[in-house]
Amino acid sequence: MTRIAPGCRLRWLARQLEEYTVHSRQRIVIIGGGISGLTSAHYLHRRLADEVQITLVEGSPRLGGKIASVPFGGHSVDVGPDALMVRSPAVATLIEDLGLGDLVVAPNASGARIWSRGKLRRLPAGTLFGVPDRLLPLLRSGLLSPAGVARAALDIVLPRRRRPQPADPTIAELVRPRMGAEVFDRLVDPLLGGVHAGRADELSALSTAPDMASLARDNRSLYLALGKRRRSAPPQTAGSPLVTLRGGLATLIDALAARLAGDDIRLGSPASLLTRTASGYTVLLADGTSIEADAVVLATSAAVTVGLLGAESPALAVSLAEIPYVDVATVCLAYPSAAVPTDLDGTGFLVPPIEGRLVVGCTWSSAKWPHLADDDLVLIRCMVGRRGDARWLDLDDDTLVGRVHGELVEAMGLTQEPIDRHIERWPQGMPQYVVGHQARLDAAATALLALPGIHLTGSSYRGVGLASCIVDAERTADAIAALTADRSVTEVAS
Repeated sequence: MTRIAPGCRLRWLARQLEEYTVHSRQRIVIIGGGISGLTSAHYLHRRLADEVQITLVEGSPRLGGKIASVPFGGHSVDVGPDALMVRSPAVATLIEDLGLGDLVVAPNASGARIWSRGKLRRLPAGTLFGVPDRLLPLLRSGLLSPAGVARAALDIVLPRRRRPQPADPTIAELVRPRMGAEVFDRLVDPLLGGVHAGRADELSALSTAPDMASLARDNRSLYLALGKRRRSAPPQTAGSPLVTLRGGLATLIDALAARLAGDDIRLGSPASLLTRTASGYTVLLADGTSIEADAVVLATSAAVTVGLLGAESPALAVSLAEIPYVDVATVCLAYPSAAVPTDLDGTGFLVPPIEGRLVVGCTWSSAKWPHLADDDLVLIRCMVGRRGDARWLDLDDDTLVGRVHGELVEAMGLTQEPIDRHIERWPQGMPQYVVGHQARLDAAATALLALPGIHLTGSSYRGVGLASCIVDAERTADAIAALTADRSVTEVAS
């Protein structure tokens, strides 16, 4: 009988233990390296620690998805989303966990405007997604004609609608009958359009403005219900609900990536197919390589998810293929300070679709964010593109800048051409939660029951904002952690 020296035996046992540990760790592949994919990986590590082995696959050569900060005008400027909603506890906690608390920057609190009826007008105090709860500030703002304000006031006395509201009404179906066309066209549509790049006469109220849907369902008058809500609401906590980070939101991406330094992160490696196997799933990459997984998180657009999983689940493909998208672009322009005739008093402005402009919204970045303030330059960010408006898509960069600049001249009275520019086009950049969105999600959830270990997260589903993506990523990690715990209990019992 061959005897094994004690030292060799220990090394052999260590190797066996290492192999067992590696093979017993749950192999999770995350497809998509934007905020949803990165935060999913972050929360999985927080929940499962050494029990998880993560591979993150990203088709582009960088992480971050639509979060991108670029050098512009001597500053780092975001050309995708430029703010985080920190009133979401998950976001505030994430910032602290990543050690980014000292980099948080709150905006200058001077309010937004709307380009309506020939001039920039202040957004009146007391609105929920543009629905007013005070008539006097609305009248003083000049946003609506006197007749439009009078029509809005009729909501106070109009009887409850005779027919019940649809199961999934549009925003327009809630607002127009109660407060008239002008409130909808010049307040609600631009505010929701600025968030979703959509049209509020197509957006599902349940999926985009559930608070408004609830108020309309449970109350006769929107105006009176909003007033009651305001009076009974607890005092707001100090500080702005929206913040950014010094250096741009790419700082958040860098911090998340640093926490994943021990993971297998593959950039420039688009996934091409996802197939089910006896033990889990195989992720096939475009370069021909494959990755075995016990579970897969698809932090991709619904359209990409359909391409990856459509063969495995036609039912899932049908439901997700019905989620539409809109092309958008960010146009950043820098002007000499002398080109702006007056000090910028505000954070920017929104443009109602009824005005027929290319610009959907404009942020006065150097006025909004203290860290971007510049004595010599005025930095302006414009968003172009909304559902139903493709006029800009075929414009080259020079023509697009010329059109945007022309509209800024009309709105702001600029007296000089921009001296610097950056254009970022986001094809299929904004999912649209049109009527029936929740029903599509419910159908997708049913289809996923036949695909255990597959999880969907991202802006296509339960919120387009960064905070919603972070919250949904945490929910996804919690679901995987719970399943992992159940599996461990089963293995021990067996």
